[in-house]
Amino acid sequence: MTNDNKIREALKYHFGFDSFKGNQEAIIRSLLEGHDVFVLMPTGGGKSLCYQLPALLQPGTAIVISPLIALMKNQVDAMRNFSEDNGVAHFLNSSLNKAAVEEVKADVRSGRTKLLYVAPESLNKEENIAFLRESRISFYAIDEAHCISEWGHDFRPEYRKLRPIINRIGNRPVIALTATATPKVQHDIQKNLGIIEADVFKSSFNRPNLFYEVRSKTKDVDRDIIKYIKGAPGKSGIIYCLSRKRVEELAETLQVNDIKALPYHAGMDSAHRNANQDAFLSEDAQVIVATIAFGMGIDKPDVRFVIHYDIPKSLEGYYQETGRAGRDGGEGRCIAYFSVKDLQKLEKLMQSKSPAEQEIGKQLLAETANYAESSLCRRKILLHYFGEQYGKENCGCCDNCLTPKNQVEAKEELYAALQTVAASKDKFKPEYLVNILIGRRTDEIRSQGHDKLDDFGSLRETDEKFVQAVVQQAVIAGYLSKDIENYGVLSLTRAGDKFLDKPKSFKVVEDNEFNDSEAEMQIKGGDACVTDPALFSMLKDLRKKIARKHNLKPYVIFQDPSLEAMSTTYPVTIEELQNIPGVGAGKARRYGAEFVELIKRHVEQNDIDRPEDIVVRTRPKESKMKIHLIQGIDRRIDFEELARMHNLSMDELLTELESIVKSGMKINIDYVLTEIFDEETEQEIMDFIRTLDEDDLDSAIEEFGDEFTEEEIRLARIKFLSEMGN
Repeated sequence: MTNDNKIREALKYHFGFDSFKGNQEAIIRSLLEGHDVFVLMPTGGGKSLCYQLPALLQPGTAIVISPLIALMKNQVDAMRNFSEDNGVAHFLNSSLNKAAVEEVKADVRSGRTKLLYVAPESLNKEENIAFLRESRISFYAIDEAHCISEWGHDFRPEYRKLRPIINRIGNRPVIALTATATPKVQHDIQKNLGIIEADVFKSSFNRPNLFYEVRSKTKDVDRDIIKYIKGAPGKSGIIYCLSRKRVEELAETLQVNDIKALPYHAGMDSAHRNANQDAFLSEDAQVIVATIAFGMGIDKPDVRFVIHYDIPKSLEGYYQETGRAGRDGGEGRCIAYFSVKDLQKLEKLMQSKSPAEQEIGKQLLAETANYAESSLCRRKILLHYFGEQYGKENCGCCDNCLTPKNQVEAKEELYAALQTVAASKDKFKPEYLVNILIGRRTDEIRSQGHDKLDDFGSLRETDEKFVQAVVQQAVIAGYLSKDIENYGVLSLTRAGDKFLDKPKSFKVVEDNEFNDSEAEMQIKGGDACVTDPALFSMLKDLRKKIARKHNLKPYVIFQDPSLEAMSTTYPVTIEELQNIPGVGAGKARRYGAEFVELIKRHVEQNDIDRPEDIVVRTRPKESKMKIHLIQGIDRRIDFEELARMHNLSMDELLTELESIVKSGMKINIDYVLTEIFDEETEQEIMDFIRTLDEDDLDSAIEEFGDEFTEEEIRLARIKFLSEMGN
């Protein structure tokens, strides 16, 4: 048996460290003694060392099952850096050609290779099983072991087949390692791998150097992110998005705003993806914008911020991704943007899954929503989710603790909630319990007869959000327990029983409000979203003056939403102005000079702080369809054929063309109009449109509808807006 001194000497010799972190030494000693081991250690705690050092100290080869090719490559490269022999570590996966596979097998047979990284899919191949059966295996390390569990945030069905394969290759000790696992996920991992009796090592989930914050996701989220990054010059960060499209778009927006950002997602070819990852690790890029495909095993200790553009699907995923910040113990800022609409989108995406998967997904998503909306200490909520209690009431390092809300007495509300759970014999999920308390007769409540309970509707005069907060905080306080394995069903705890016998004060804080009204107001327009009403008024006066000069109605120059955006972002150059919605390059050049001059003068006279980072520049672009429509018009394609090519009705085609000319693009549709109008009639319709105070199609139809169709009149209006507005 290897003694402690030898283990420490090996640590210094192979890795250059003088001492172990946390449970590392005890884990290594247990594995060397031949025990199965389960390791729960947050990101940055040094999980890899727990199997790398034992592999170097024992004869044979350790098989490391790893989920990502990029992760294997990084870890193999890291191990080779610690050794003079490149054969010390290899990976075996689908990226290797036949010659490379034979080289790997030769090094394993010779005993040179101490760590062989294998994807679960590769381990399942008969030729690899046959090869490994003949090899000397020291132990099996299951990295990212949460992939085994359907309740984990990264479930991989192939991971659930590992135990039978291990049995076929040859039974040796197993070490399972993960950074995130609830008690349910931990049990699932141990049961599936057949290591129920394993030595279990859990490190605290508390990362005291991380600051947690949730922000409302409004229309201006890009501007908010740019402002934050520019306020943190030189600091590395990761921004997570749920879709590949959003990754590409956001990375491009950051780039045109002079931020060194690169995209990373599974849809990119591996060479491009690896190049971007390497640029981030070598600090040639400040920010990586990525899907969750990025980050597993990425050993960059000085990531200073992790931003979630979209709220993640589970708290496990959120915790692991935020854990990539501040791994060196330094600053780590974790910002998540939350909106109810995003939550609804994620729920819709689950509809294609099986009923069981939908139930699991909804439960995980509900926990994430509770975290985002709660006004409790975020650290307390996170640690409670992973089965750990946080003793302090105020961590001093999250948004809720820095700006705490007033506490409200809720003894009666808690009593009603606990009484209802007790009367039902523990049958309720949180949302079901809330519906009973506020008196909402759903079909399920009627069918179960729970509308006959004494406490049905007992809190109907209480705000629903407050009742939800009471239930959630009762769980955190230990009066109720939530059975995650049983889809979140609530049950009364011993503390809950005691409370019912002898009620006492119970204070809660009301949840944060995250509605989308602000974003909707900005989309609809109106003075309510104008940041600078005085400037808005001056811009309207200037628009009127220019309209008179050109004998046009004001809306043809710029519409109100464009003036509202100018009053918020203060563009002072033509380049900045053309990025305002509804302006475009043509309008900016034709009418913009006086507007930017007015805005510039207003900013200077009023000493307005107009940092460049708040003015979000965007790369001028249209959707692919709009580009193809413009190209089709340039080639004088018949409109019926153009509509058919893009699977559009004529009404939809005209709507697209109206959108194009209103955004500042100029198009020439004379080849269509000459087939409909003579020159005099066309001019008559355009002169009439010129007299309208607003963009009023109905008045034009009323005037000319007896002679021409609505489509024909819309075509004349499209020409008018294109020529006079752009």
